[in-house]
Amino acid sequence: MADDPQRNFRSAYYEKVGFRGVEEKKSLEILLKDNPLDVEKLSTFSQRFPLPSMYRIHVWKVLLGILPPHSDSHALVGGYRKEQYQDILEALEVMRFINSSTPTTQVYLRMFQLESQVLPRCSETSPPPKSLEHYLSQEEPRLLNHLKNTSALAQLPYSLWFRRCFAGCLPESSLQRVWDKVISGSCKILVFVALEILLSYKIILMGINRPEGVVKFLRNIPQENTDAIVTKAIDLWHKYCGTPAHAV
Repeated sequence: MADDPQRNFRSAYYEKVGFRGVEEKKSLEILLKDNPLDVEKLSTFSQRFPLPSMYRIHVWKVLLGILPPHSDSHALVGGYRKEQYQDILEALEVMRFINSSTPTTQVYLRMFQLESQVLPRCSETSPPPKSLEHYLSQEEPRLLNHLKNTSALAQLPYSLWFRRCFAGCLPESSLQRVWDKVISGSCKILVFVALEILLSYKIILMGINRPEGVVKFLRNIPQENTDAIVTKAIDLWHKYCGTPAHAV
């Protein structure tokens, strides 16, 4: 559907007076009244706007296929999903992939891998994504050269960033905004969050000459500035990948 000039004006006005998201919340509520739900429109909405916290979990479940588009079936399917969860959890325990001391984020990762039939034989860290190196060369080539010269580039916390999707790195409020994009199908946002972390702490990183020092800092970044980092990362994502068309 073509953009509505009146809606655009109202959205700009609400944002100017400090009520950003009012129109978006109304649009999402309209989408959630559809039966069946239009998954494509929900996905587009999630990529373009932050999801309101009161609807986030429900929308995530629909986008991930945990709940079907038909709202009438949600209660029944929800019960089946709980049984499925317990079956997968018990299977991982029997195979000794997890135990009572396994971090929750690692448990969920293993459950997803088992369900997707990609459970690994070992937990080796993936090699550095070439796309991160490419975008860093565009934004801050001096920092890229520094990371290469100090041998830190190959040791960045890629597993924390790309396999755990920043769980354990970003606080929940910031993490939710990133996962809105991931769950709606745009995993590339992870590259831009990693990129913006590097850019935001460029001065500190340029002053560290040992790779273990770089890794230690990046595994424990300051938590008070993460919302701004995610906002800038989304801007970078739009800059290089474009803004998804609004389907409402």
